[in-house]
Amino acid sequence: MITLIQLEYVVAVDTYRHFATAAEKCFVTQPTLSMQLKKLEEEIGVVLFDRNRQPVIPTAAGLRIIEQARLVLQEAKKIKLLADEERLQISGELRIGVIPTIAPYLLPLFAGQYKRKHPGVQLKVEELITEQIEEKLQKDMLDVGIVVTPLHNKSIMEQPLFYEEMMIYSNLQHPLVHQPIIQINDIASPEMWLLSDGHCFRHQVVNLCDLHELKSEELPFEFESGSLDTLIKIIDQEGGYTLIPELMSYELEATKKEQIRQFNNIHPLREVSLVFTRQFAKTKLVSVLAEHIQNSLPQHMQNKDRGTVVEWR
Repeated sequence: MITLIQLEYVVAVDTYRHFATAAEKCFVTQPTLSMQLKKLEEEIGVVLFDRNRQPVIPTAAGLRIIEQARLVLQEAKKIKLLADEERLQISGELRIGVIPTIAPYLLPLFAGQYKRKHPGVQLKVEELITEQIEEKLQKDMLDVGIVVTPLHNKSIMEQPLFYEEMMIYSNLQHPLVHQPIIQINDIASPEMWLLSDGHCFRHQVVNLCDLHELKSEELPFEFESGSLDTLIKIIDQEGGYTLIPELMSYELEATKKEQIRQFNNIHPLREVSLVFTRQFAKTKLVSVLAEHIQNSLPQHMQNKDRGTVVEWR
C-alpha cells in the first residue's frame, strides 16, 4: 500500500534532486529514504528517478506521478487545517516569499503585529524575486507570496492587497526637483538609474517609460542594483533620478521628501497581491494575513481607481 510518508520522500527527492539532502530535510537516514522509494517503485512498477544522473532527475514516467504526489500531500494537509478552522484556531506554519522592493517597507508594518496577535502561527519569511517565488509555490516550498501582479500564470491565484503609486526620486540639484509639471516623456532619458534585470519594478519602469532601447551613457558609471536604497544613495551623490514605490517614500527621511515628485499626466500604480497555488489549503491563515496587511496601510492605497496599473510582464 502506498503511504503518505513514501509520497513525502518522493516529493523531497524531486525538490532537492539529491537523496542525502532529501533525507536530511525529512529527518530520516538516507538508507531509510532510499529503501522506501525502492519499495514504492516496486509496488507501482515504475522507476521514478534516474539515479545515474547527478543531480538525480525524474524519469519521464516519474514526472506525472510526482505531480500527483504533490497534489495528494496538499489535500492531506487540508484535513488538520479544516479541523483547526472549525475550532477557530489560527495556528500552524506560514511560509511567505516577498520580493525585495516590497519586503523592507511592508514587513515592518504588519509582521510583528500579526505574530503577536496569533502566537500559534510560525511565520517564516524569505526575500526572493518573483520567478523564485513562483517556482517555490509550485513545489510547495512556500505557502504564499507577496508580489506585483498580474503574473499571467494560470497555476497561480492572485488576491490583490493594495495599489502603490510609482514616484520620481531625483538628485537635489536635478531640474526635475523644481519642474512644475512632469510627464512620462520627461524622464525617458539616460539619466535614469535602474534596478538589475530580474526585478519586476525594473520591468515596470521600462514599460512605463518605454526605455527598452535606452543607453545610460550619461550616468557617471554603469551600475545595476538589486536595492532601491543603494540607488537612492548613488543618486544623492552622483546625480540622476529613478522611480520608487509609494511605500518606500514613507520611509525616507523628512529632508528627502522634497526630492520626490509625482507625474501630472498619469498616476502609475503597481498592484501588490497575495499569490498562492490552486491547491493551497491554508485559507484561514491567508485571510487573516491579508486583513492585517490591509489594516496596516493608508486606506487610499486599496483604491485601484486612483491611477493606472502598470504591468511588468
